[in-house]
Amino acid sequence: MNQVVKRGSGKLSLVGTGPGNPDLLTLRAVRAIEDAHAIIAPMGMVNGRSSALETIRGAVDISRKEVVEIHFSMKKVRLSREKDKEVALSWEKAAKAVLERTDKGVNVVFPTLGDPSFYSTAYYLLATVLEKQPGLATEIIPGINAMSTCSSVIQSPLALGDDIFCVIPATFDDDRIEAALETFDSIALMKVHRCLPRIVKILDGLKLVERAVLVERCSLEGQRIFYDLRDAIDKKIHYFSTVLVRKQGMQNLFDKV
Repeated sequence: MNQVVKRGSGKLSLVGTGPGNPDLLTLRAVRAIEDAHAIIAPMGMVNGRSSALETIRGAVDISRKEVVEIHFSMKKVRLSREKDKEVALSWEKAAKAVLERTDKGVNVVFPTLGDPSFYSTAYYLLATVLEKQPGLATEIIPGINAMSTCSSVIQSPLALGDDIFCVIPATFDDDRIEAALETFDSIALMKVHRCLPRIVKILDGLKLVERAVLVERCSLEGQRIFYDLRDAIDKKIHYFSTVLVRKQGMQNLFDKV
């Protein structure tokens, strides 16, 4: 049955798709995808595929929806779009694709891995779209983030009691990572796949390597857990990898309750 839409009444929904397992999509995310007429999905590589799109395909039949995949530069994003023309160009291209459809009454979903609020392209797209059309109807649907999923898999909390929890990309310089590890009780290191030897060296120097766990492809086929990070140094680690560091050991959990 064809959906009837009115010109200018389209909506943009930024949908967190979780860590990659379709079973971990929220009900609200599924409803938004079902209600959408078009899906504009981000790709990390020019000739690659959108992981977020593959996730929603595992939960929702999108065969009758318009699907557009747009490459987003994986360069380090800074707050000012003036600092990198290639990154800004991908935001502009996606915003144009969104507005071409919402202006015709088409509801658009932009799926993003994990949660839109965690190091996601989604908010940059949102800012670009609203800069061009401030009155556009938009919504943000949160997703289950990778660190929470990793925490559940290894059955260790991210934070308890008076713990202070920190999230930091492993691509940051050594000084910032060391400062976080020294300051906080519990730390999640994201984007570790290309810098694991350096991270292990830092953890070793702070005598925290025994408090760290690496989870690769969490909740997905091929999931691996390394309770000794040294065992993973010489292995090819997938992009979907997170290191959790908790200074309070499992044997003392109830000291924090």
